[in-house]
Amino acid sequence: MRTEGDLIKINEFLRPLSWIYGAGVRLRNWFFDIGVLKSRAFDIPVIAVGNITVGGSGKTPHVEYLIRLLEKVAQVAVLSRGYKRKSRGYVLANDDTQVQQIGDEPYQMHRKFPGVFVAVDRKRTHGIDRLQHDEATKDTDVILLDDAFQHRYVKPGINILLVDYHRLIIYDTLLPAGRLREPLSGKNRADMVIITKCPKDLKPMEFRVLTKALDLYPYQKLFFTTIDYAAPQPVFPEGNDSCPASMKELGTHNVLLITGIASPRQMVNDLNGVMHHLTTLTFPDHHQFKTHDADNINSAFDALPSPKAIITTEKDAARLQDLKGLSEEVRKNIYALPIQIKFMLEGAENFNDKIISYVRKNSRNSILVKGKDDNKSKDSHHSGHRTGTISFRDN
Repeated sequence: MRTEGDLIKINEFLRPLSWIYGAGVRLRNWFFDIGVLKSRAFDIPVIAVGNITVGGSGKTPHVEYLIRLLEKVAQVAVLSRGYKRKSRGYVLANDDTQVQQIGDEPYQMHRKFPGVFVAVDRKRTHGIDRLQHDEATKDTDVILLDDAFQHRYVKPGINILLVDYHRLIIYDTLLPAGRLREPLSGKNRADMVIITKCPKDLKPMEFRVLTKALDLYPYQKLFFTTIDYAAPQPVFPEGNDSCPASMKELGTHNVLLITGIASPRQMVNDLNGVMHHLTTLTFPDHHQFKTHDADNINSAFDALPSPKAIITTEKDAARLQDLKGLSEEVRKNIYALPIQIKFMLEGAENFNDKIISYVRKNSRNSILVKGKDDNKSKDSHHSGHRTGTISFRDN
């Protein structure tokens, strides 16, 4: 039976270490709260998206949602630390940038949104300064911070906390016994909390139970999102002229699902419901594929009866494209499945209004401040947009 928080496992014997870890994290947060460690605000709209758990909670598709929402009314920049990249310091993506230089998630966003500035920098304050003042990016109107909820040296205008439905923070505990990066009280810094990867068939009572269980403050807005899948895209387009037009068409195939993401549970559940037969091949999050992985993929695909295909995530596709040793048959039949998020309970309009209103109210761009692009925001998955006022506290 499916229950919320169903992927949480607490290692009880490690709880003493969690108490020590928690003491250090609480001390650090207290230093920020009293001003010993400084949080820096900026004169440009900054929206942070992140979580307080180790592992995936859907940050990339939610950042991409914000990009789609804002790119028609503002010049958007995305700043990430570039997890597991091979470079150092500040890097601004360009046409020649490789995945190893900026990391798989920033690379994915750079490829999908060529009109958006994508940069990486471990020191986010330095990265924001570069985006604001460098000649190439000085017309930036809004900065989206990817995976930055714990990065308290930046004081964002809106702090968005993502919570995986399958790993609810209210049932988890601190590292290393659990997966929490900081105590549950850290959620109080969020202006918005989004429960992600929700099953599409959640009942009204389940929404009410989750809302009560999270116990948010009045200033915090709660949203629920679920996963939607777009048409599959060939990972190796050259020589591939038979790409399935839809998930429904793929459903007639025997499918090998390859994932190197932290939390593939909901994706597996979703595909199991539409595929004729699904075989999974899972790797650790941000896995760097090697030659022996190519051999395993080739063997697993060869073992499937026809008709057959391979599905992977866009993030994994960015790394698989450079993998040597994949057979010709694999290259012809491997597809990336784009993931998008969809707000539940008709929450999209409320969310969109708050984001666009904040950006316009705090923008240095006089056109945005005057709201001359109201009609463009209608393309952002809702109609009848009206600019509202920001109801967030001064965090």
